[in-house]
Amino acid sequence: MSYVSGFLTPVPQENKQAYVDMARAAWAIFKEYGAISLHECWEVDVPEGKVTSFPMAVKRRDGEAIVFSWMIWPDKETADRCWASTETDPRWAEMRNMPFDGMRMMWGGFEPVYES
Repeated sequence: MSYVSGFLTPVPQENKQAYVDMARAAWAIFKEYGAISLHECWEVDVPEGKVTSFPMAVKRRDGEAIVFSWMIWPDKETADRCWASTETDPRWAEMRNMPFDGMRMMWGGFEPVYES
């Protein structure tokens, strides 16, 4: 069964192109490690909430957009091998200067329960 890595990230609006460039460069490595697809989505209509919301989750600041992303893997083992490579593959070190505040990024791994 497939496996999904999901991400939610606040990115300064002025860093949009830098974010897209970073995602494009990272995709080449993710694909090499077995990722099937990558989806990077830039905020268009993300309302503030009263109890919960994407903006609240990432503590969005003025001038930031929220990026909602997910990556599909053939299985969890393939994803785990890729994430482990971030400690050993020097290409990941080249991406350490992220165009966003990584402390407010959130991520997790998910097993699909329904797909169509």
